[in-house]
Parts: sequence; structure tokens; C-alpha cells
Amino acid sequence: MTILLVNIDVDDLDRAIHFYTGAFDLRIGRRFGAAGVELLGANAAIYLLVKQAASVPFPGSTSPRSYGRHWTPVHLDFVVEDLDGALARAEAAGAVRESDVAAHAWGRIVVLADPFGHGLCLIQFSEKGYDAIATNP
Repeated sequence: MTILLVNIDVDDLDRAIHFYTGAFDLRIGRRFGAAGVELLGANAAIYLLVKQAASVPFPGSTSPRSYGRHWTPVHLDFVVEDLDGALARAEAAGAVRESDVAAHAWGRIVVLADPFGHGLCLIQFSEKGYDAIATNP
């Protein structure tokens, strides 16, 4: 069995806890002193890890950490039952909306950024979900 852990670098742990517990139905699991916290309530544990802005993410990196809005091909999708309610909750907690709500055959989606510049989406699946667009292998 493969276990997935989600790690999110942040430069302000209290602000990150406030955002992720306020925007989503997550709760604090374990604390790791001032270095991080485990959030529970999703399919995978989410770890908020304190990493200072402008620090080097790995040896030899030419791009230091930045908590301004940045793009990466990996992002989080939070599947919700009520997209409009979840969007209001996320924005109240500090998310920045980056798109209008879009409707697709598989459901509805909105693109957001967390207060640390990380992209995330809220998705509300239709009755068929991704089966509405799936093709046979």
C-alpha cells in the first residue's frame, strides 16, 4: 500500500492553521513545536511545514521559496458537497478567488490561491462525476 502525505510550506504557522482549519473541515492532529503541524480530516494527512521565505528548497536550487502567488503543476483539489458554501468559507478564511465558478459535465470548479500563494481548487462533482467524461481504455 502506498501512503500519501501532503506537505505545504508556509512562513507563518498560526496564519496557515487559521486558514486551513477555517476554510476546510480540517482539525489539528499532532504539533511539531514551532516547525509544523499535522492537519486531519482529509483523505490524506496534511502537514503545514514552516519554511522561511527566500530559503533554498533543496541544495543547488536557483529558485528560493516565495510566498507570493506562484504556479506549480501540482496543486490541491478539495472535493466539496456545496461549492458555493465552501467558496464563501474559503474566501472568509483568506483564499483569493482566481476564476469564476465554471460548470462542466463532471461538475463545478473554482480556482483559488491560499494566503501563501499555493494554488488550489474547489470541486463539486455532478451525479456522475468524472464518469461523465471517462473513456474506456
